[in-house]
Amino acid sequence: MFVTFEGPEGSGKSTQILRVSAWLRDANRECVITKEPGGTPISDRVRAILLDSAAAGMDAMTELLLYAASRRQHVVEVIRPALQRGVPVLCDRYTDATLAYQGYGRLLDLDRLQTLNQWATDGVKPDITLLFDLDEETGLTRAHARNAGMEVDESRFELEDLRFHRRVREGYLSLAAAEPERFAIVDALGSIDEVFARTLETLRQRAPQLIS
Repeated sequence: MFVTFEGPEGSGKSTQILRVSAWLRDANRECVITKEPGGTPISDRVRAILLDSAAAGMDAMTELLLYAASRRQHVVEVIRPALQRGVPVLCDRYTDATLAYQGYGRLLDLDRLQTLNQWATDGVKPDITLLFDLDEETGLTRAHARNAGMEVDESRFELEDLRFHRRVREGYLSLAAAEPERFAIVDALGSIDEVFARTLETLRQRAPQLIS
């Protein structure tokens, strides 16, 4: 079982993936929790470049190829080996983030992005994708508050204008509409506990072999 957690900035997906993994551990169920960009030593070094606000002038194609390189190492070193062992994988962002951010956000060609995703992952695709949906204004407010307390600067995408973030959200919703059998939309508005309750209920319905 490969479950990805997606959503625009400030949607709370990173908090929820930690809550779900803690729930599984408390239930004595093994899982691998990971993230993108990152997840391996090499990929983490790429992450530092991608999310650093000092890299604000990065070309969109450079950004895309760095994500693909990070993802390739992540799949080879973490995701595919875990799935081959039969261990569920929970991943904070994956290929849909590339389509939403670099495709809809940066306006790069979606067909080419799909091909690059397929190439980088060797076709390793999520079984279920939880999309934490939140309006862009609320999400950015949350993200700015979060980043104010972080020791490491990972705010490059929060510096983009509201139109960019609106396109990202609309892109995610378009992806979900195109693949309803894989996507499940979770309302991300509310307290952490409220959203967690929705998340668990969604997983019980869509992945009973993981959450029962």
